[in-house]
Amino acid sequence: MSIYWNRRVVALSPYIPGEQPLDKTLIKLNTNENPYPPSPRVIEAIHRAAGDELRRYPDPACTEVRMAVAERYGVTPEQVFVGNGSDEVLAFAFAACFESSCHQARPILFPDITYSFYPVYAQFWDIPFTPVPVVEDFSITIEDYKQPSGGVVIPNPNAPTGRALSRTALASLVRYYEQTQEGRVVLVDEAYAAFGRDLEMASLTREHPNLLTVHTLSKAASLAGLRVGFAIGNPGLIQGLCRVRDSFNSYPVDRLAQAGAAAALKDAAYYEAVNQKVVATRSRVAQALQDRGYEVLPSQANFLMIRSPSQGGLEFFTYLRDRGILVRHFKGPRITDFLRVSIGTDAEMTRFLTHLPPPTDTCRGGEFPDGP
Repeated sequence: MSIYWNRRVVALSPYIPGEQPLDKTLIKLNTNENPYPPSPRVIEAIHRAAGDELRRYPDPACTEVRMAVAERYGVTPEQVFVGNGSDEVLAFAFAACFESSCHQARPILFPDITYSFYPVYAQFWDIPFTPVPVVEDFSITIEDYKQPSGGVVIPNPNAPTGRALSRTALASLVRYYEQTQEGRVVLVDEAYAAFGRDLEMASLTREHPNLLTVHTLSKAASLAGLRVGFAIGNPGLIQGLCRVRDSFNSYPVDRLAQAGAAAALKDAAYYEAVNQKVVATRSRVAQALQDRGYEVLPSQANFLMIRSPSQGGLEFFTYLRDRGILVRHFKGPRITDFLRVSIGTDAEMTRFLTHLPPPTDTCRGGEFPDGP
């Protein structure tokens, strides 16, 4: 605390990112990074961009990346916004799409167990919000969001649970807001959609001007270190994001990042193969955990949310870390006994399974049914 902070800074409760350990001997399964390297085309593109042109500012419009996104998702470049990671894109979207409390706005809605940056953004921009409880099995009931509000944020799949909604359910929510609440945005955060089954909503932005989808290259494209995210929506929504961006920094995505991102988006075949390996490993590990009496939430992301039959969450976290395996523990209500485990390589996940606590006959709860 400093006497020089203004009241906004004093009131903030900042997001706490997952640990990035200096100890390289740890098996790092705590921040949902892709365990496989980027496409070789990405590295080649970055090398080509690392030349004399670095003395010049990058393209503020990120034209090459926007064109690559448009081709990949079947939209127009005018429907694409590119930013410095999806966290920045989300922050700009909150600022551009949702009203602050000074305008007596209705609260926006998002799940009570979800990506913990959402309440931070809302607090920063003074946007009123109401967390909507997930149900007992941690799934989201779409009907709970069909009510007057300032807008909706839905991560699909949700984090940290990994549970997903169908495109049909989300499309019904988009139509509800379009027909009953003029000017209200439905934001779908698709950070993990590439690891699910037919989840992507971007194609629907052509017919629904109130839908904004947010994406990242950190997970599905193995580029967490490059920091590139993007949004897809109606050109009017995209212009709103541009107005916010240009009120902060017109050059948020550097030349190397733009070159690498464009190359990644153009190499869909490479990443499809990589991500199917992650999905196969996820299935194998989930089954192995269930066979040992662990509670495993059905996941369509590149991680699993699990609960030990014999240890509390913090005890389980410490047990694994002491054995060189770093996972994520959340202290929030209802999930404090769970750990989120990112899916690593087959070798890493075999080591994870090998180092689990010895099996016991005691099991808290059972397995959840398949997700939607």
